[in-house]
Amino acid sequence: MSQRTRLAALSSALVGQEICLRGWLRTVRNSKKFSFLNLNDGSTQSGIQIIADAELPDYEEIAKLTTGSAVEVIGQLVESPGKGQAFEVQAQQIRIYGRSPGEDYPLQKKGHTLEFLREIAHLRLRTNTFGAVFRIRNTLADAVHRFFQERGFLYIHTPIITASDTEGAGALFQVTTLSLDQRLPLTAQGKPDYSADFFGRPVFLTVSGQLNVEAFACSFGDVYTFGPTFRAENSNTSRHLAEFWMIEPEVAFCELSDLVQLAADFLKFLLSSCLERHSEDLAFLQKMYDPELCATLKHIVSSEFQTVSYTEAVDILQQSEQPFEFAVEWGADLQSEHERYLTEQHYGCPVVLIDYPRDIKSFYMKQNPDDRTVAAMDVLFPRIGEIIGGSQREDNLEQLQKRLRELDLPEEEYGWYLDLRRYGSVPHSGFGLGFERIVQFVTGMKNIRDVIPFPRVPGHADF
Repeated sequence: MSQRTRLAALSSALVGQEICLRGWLRTVRNSKKFSFLNLNDGSTQSGIQIIADAELPDYEEIAKLTTGSAVEVIGQLVESPGKGQAFEVQAQQIRIYGRSPGEDYPLQKKGHTLEFLREIAHLRLRTNTFGAVFRIRNTLADAVHRFFQERGFLYIHTPIITASDTEGAGALFQVTTLSLDQRLPLTAQGKPDYSADFFGRPVFLTVSGQLNVEAFACSFGDVYTFGPTFRAENSNTSRHLAEFWMIEPEVAFCELSDLVQLAADFLKFLLSSCLERHSEDLAFLQKMYDPELCATLKHIVSSEFQTVSYTEAVDILQQSEQPFEFAVEWGADLQSEHERYLTEQHYGCPVVLIDYPRDIKSFYMKQNPDDRTVAAMDVLFPRIGEIIGGSQREDNLEQLQKRLRELDLPEEEYGWYLDLRRYGSVPHSGFGLGFERIVQFVTGMKNIRDVIPFPRVPGHADF
């Protein structure tokens, strides 16, 4: 088998040489003496024109090729005389791997709505839009690992099946081997009896790897996890998924100010990686979906992130005279419209909000000396609002036990977590970044379902 060359690797150095390409046909145009095939292999936005002479062996079969067919082309790379393309291939041999019935192929040469393409998620990957999105997604995933590995972080694989609800939200997918076709066995108290279940207790799909990765931070120092998480929230919006990926670093001997700097450096690294590697894909997405896309990414990379306390932010919003849909009150979560006002109109740059009211944040966040706020932080981006959420963790055993009692969380469920405070406790901090949120931001896509291969949302778990 000939050595394949990817389209992304083509350069003037290969002109005049015989190359082997493999991919799928985007368009086919036949004339009396030639066929013109546009081939794409997924490695780049641009396809390449293949010129097949009618004198080629099996030309009758070649002339029957249609959009979507999979082929191998061996031929000479030449400079193209046509506009808009640097190279083309003079075919010497074409091997047909798989035909695609032209009349049935869903991706005809016309515009398709994103809603329609979601219905054929297994084929939408061949379009220019989703080729760009998933190449960028790949680069972002690579950049996540490069950022942390270059800084000495240890990559941790945290459990997918867990017995704890990290966020305390209760929106969990339960995992069981008990037969749901029969009546579930009950305890004397009338509750489901899990003693016969696989794990002998209720377990769930994880909503976060944070608690587990904290254990590693308290032994290895700087660690991170990057994996799938699940939320059973019945939110049918353009911003929510039931299954998504989370990036969660945890850093020992780290206080909130250090975490803020780490988050800013991390986000700039991710965006810079895409700007450096994906000029063609970003130009396409900018043309099709978001005219300000590249300018926005470059602005964030070059900006200083503004750190502001939650209390200061509330004062700014209340004094703004902006007609917000939702009222601004101290002690309530800020809405997306409030976050966007701060980033787009007041500061004109990314904002890091710190020191949130204790009562609207999770049990594990470190209480500040004022007894009203915790050492939490959210990074806000223009156009979308919150992109990262994190905090310094409560490292005082008594304070953490007290907080669990206040929230009626069973201390026995968190015994191992409390042990981290009993035996050599240290200040430590971490944050979470929903991977699809950053992919959505970098690509300019308006719906989060368009940045994950096979979206899982209420009522839909196809493919």
